[in-house]
Amino acid sequence: MTETESIAYDVVVLGAGPVGENVADRARAAGLSTAIVESELVGGECSYWACMPSKALLRPVIARADARRVPGLSQAVQGPLDAAAVLAHRDYFTSHWKDDGQVGWLDGIGADLYRGHGRLDGPRTVTVEGPDGERHVLTARHAVAVCTGTRALLPDLPGLAQVKPWTSREATSAQAVPGRLVVVGGGVVAVEMATAWQALGSQVTVLVRGKGLLPRMEPFAGELVAEGLAEAGADVRTGTSVSAVTREGSTVVVLTDTGDRLEADEILFATGRVPHTDDIGLGTIGLEAGSWLDVDDSLRVTGSEWLYAVGDVNHRALLTHQGKYQARIAGAAIAARAAGVPLLETDPWGAHAATADHAAVPQVVFTDPEAAAVGLSLAEAEQAGHRVRAVDVEMSSAAGAGLYADGYRGKARMIVDVNREVLLGVTFVGPGVGELIHSATVAVAGEVPIGRLWHAVPSYPTLSEVWLRLLEAYRDA
Repeated sequence: MTETESIAYDVVVLGAGPVGENVADRARAAGLSTAIVESELVGGECSYWACMPSKALLRPVIARADARRVPGLSQAVQGPLDAAAVLAHRDYFTSHWKDDGQVGWLDGIGADLYRGHGRLDGPRTVTVEGPDGERHVLTARHAVAVCTGTRALLPDLPGLAQVKPWTSREATSAQAVPGRLVVVGGGVVAVEMATAWQALGSQVTVLVRGKGLLPRMEPFAGELVAEGLAEAGADVRTGTSVSAVTREGSTVVVLTDTGDRLEADEILFATGRVPHTDDIGLGTIGLEAGSWLDVDDSLRVTGSEWLYAVGDVNHRALLTHQGKYQARIAGAAIAARAAGVPLLETDPWGAHAATADHAAVPQVVFTDPEAAAVGLSLAEAEQAGHRVRAVDVEMSSAAGAGLYADGYRGKARMIVDVNREVLLGVTFVGPGVGELIHSATVAVAGEVPIGRLWHAVPSYPTLSEVWLRLLEAYRDA
């Protein structure tokens, strides 16, 4: 192994996924020299094994489902999807798992890329073991940002490794459609991949340990998504855990705690995530390997003056768009501290505070129907001690719903802080609602008073008219 001399930068970023890229971009925009370290592909999980490939798989599924509900078009789209074409389109959106384009982007902003495994080696120091045995020592004048994300959590089942189960990576990158697929879990990855592979030709069985799907959202969201999966032909079983799994030849055999025996070609475990911090040298700075990293609202690790943890690794909001938001906040904070700014804007909604992580996290689940939410659910708001009212309306109450699809089914809920008359949370479920959620995000993040929302006139006839129905229901109650 060869070793280079120590190279000093203003900022060193561990992990070149979307979060690390954005930290590097903000640091470079502030004139700070920046190194970024990546052990796999520049662009990270989102670009190659999560957001982009999963949505490329789901887009034709949702488009066909929508078309089947439109008179004059429905008969033309009753046939099966062209699975080979869908998978090829997915491959295109992952750049065929090559990162040349994203490396070019890093070059364009002036960040130095180091390929290899990066580890902390004491305060402000990162060592990188390159693919050809070279060793680089990088020191940071101002900040090291850990942006290494998460990896799939697999249950402790005997012999599971020999079964070669799918995780989210295999589910989004598979090159063939399995005839039978068992999906274990009830969260976003589980329901999205169940939706995609069922539509592409698999016979999908979903095993959910809890009472329903999407447990972090309003209960009606999981209920409507479960109905959609069942109507598509999937078998959704709640209150069911896997007790054993083996592979007999090419067949996966699954035993459940309810005494059922299932056979499948593949099994996907979508049962949670763990931080990718087990081998990045946390022990050299007094932190526990494999732990989530606690941070303040400027994304600086608790007790440190120089270490930042941005994105999924801090466990605040495991979403790409939220991690990129954190990166913008962290980059601004790093730049301000590097410039010697005496007092940062860390009050709620300040330039150096990731307040939205607590109050206005948006998410879209790309199933049929779609589920979208921002802010607090009713249960979360009540648990936090707010005095609230939940206002529910059917999505079909908007004229645009009937135009969007025959037999449109869906529901909307807003959570109102009755003391201040502002929204704490909004949930939509129904076809096409993913494009509604940003208006709700603006209302929640902006703490727009109910009285002012009355003057935000929705265009007729669109799905957005559901906002008027919600406000009317609140005033008329």
